Amino acid sequence: MNRATAHARMSHSDSAHHAPTPFLPARGLANPHLQTLASSLFRHPPRLNRRRDRLETPDGDFVDLDWAGHPERGVILLLHGLTGSSNSVYIRSLQQALIRRGYSSVALNFRGCGGTPNRLARCYHSGDTDDVHHLYEQVRVRHPGLPIGAVGFSLGGNVLLKWLGERQPDLRAAVAVSVPFLLNRCADRMDTGFSRLYRDRLLTELRDYLAAKLHYLERSGNREEARKLRALGDLSDARSFWEFDGRVIAPLYGFRDAADYYARCSSRPFIRHIRTATLVLHAEDDPFVPADAIPNADECARSVQLEISRHGGHVGFMGRRGGLMPHYWLDARIVHFLDQHLPASAERDR
Repeated sequence: MNRATAHARMSHSDSAHHAPTPFLPARGLANPHLQTLASSLFRHPPRLNRRRDRLETPDGDFVDLDWAGHPERGVILLLHGLTGSSNSVYIRSLQQALIRRGYSSVALNFRGCGGTPNRLARCYHSGDTDDVHHLYEQVRVRHPGLPIGAVGFSLGGNVLLKWLGERQPDLRAAVAVSVPFLLNRCADRMDTGFSRLYRDRLLTELRDYLAAKLHYLERSGNREEARKLRALGDLSDARSFWEFDGRVIAPLYGFRDAADYYARCSSRPFIRHIRTATLVLHAEDDPFVPADAIPNADECARSVQLEISRHGGHVGFMGRRGGLMPHYWLDARIVHFLDQHLPASAERDR
C-alpha cells in the first residue's frame, strides 16, 4: 500500500465503492493554506446557463435557487459554505461537471446570500436544516420519480450531514466536503495561528451581511424584524466565532448561548444515524478543523464512507495531473460517487 492510499481512511475498507484515484496535491500546493486559497483566488468560475428561481418558505420568507442542466438522470441539491453563495467557484464548477454527466442541479442560496436580503431577521447557521428540507420536498413534487442527491461544502456540509441524520430523507447519495464536524472545536481552531486571518475575514463578511439586512428591513418598513437585529447591538468588537455566535445566532434562534448552539448543531453526533449512501471528504491539514474534530470510523453509520486525505486544505483539493496545470480533484471525485448511486436512465429501467 503506498503512502497516499494509506492516508485515505475509509469507514468500511471492504466497500465496493473506492476513490478512482487517491488525492495527491498539485506540485507546489501541498501547503494547506495554498490549497485553501488557490481554488478560490486563481480559478475562474465557469459560465453557465442557469435559471434563477425564488422559493417561498413556510415562515413567510424566501430563498433564491439557481438551477443548471436538465433532469435526465437526477437532481442534485448543492449547499454552499459560510458567506458563500451559488456563485462560489466550487458550486459553479460542480454544476458544470454535473451537466456533463446528465444531471440537473439546484444551488440553494442560504437566506440573504442570493444577492437580496431576506425579509426576516432570521438568517442561516450551521445546523438550520429547515430550508434544505423544504427545498427537498419541492424538488420531489416538481420531479416525481427522479432520484435526488445532495452535496454540501463546509457549513453546507455540516447542514447536510445533520439533515441526513435527523430527518433521513429519501436520497440516493450525498457528499459532504470539508465539514466542521464539531463546531466548538472549530471555533477554537479559528482563534489560533494563521487561521485567525480566515476568522477575521469571515467575521467582517458576516457583519456586513447583517448591516445590509438591517438597512433593507428599515428601508422596507419591517420594523419588528429590524428591531430584532438592532437588539443584537454593536458587533464590531465580536472578535471570535464564540462571541459572534453567542451574540447573534443564539438570540435569533433560541439557543442559550454559543456552547448550546454548537452542542446541538454539530454534525458529528448525527453521522451514526445516516441511512443515505454518503461520502465524506476531508483533509487532515484543514486549517478550519482540528484533527480531534474528525469522526472515527466507528462513529459512522454503515452507509457512510469516510475518506480522509493527508493534504487538501479547506475546500481545496487542487490535485496533480499530467503536465504543469493542477486540476480540481473534487469535481471528479464527487461526480464519480454520484454516478455509482444514481444510475443512468437505461440502468434504472432494467
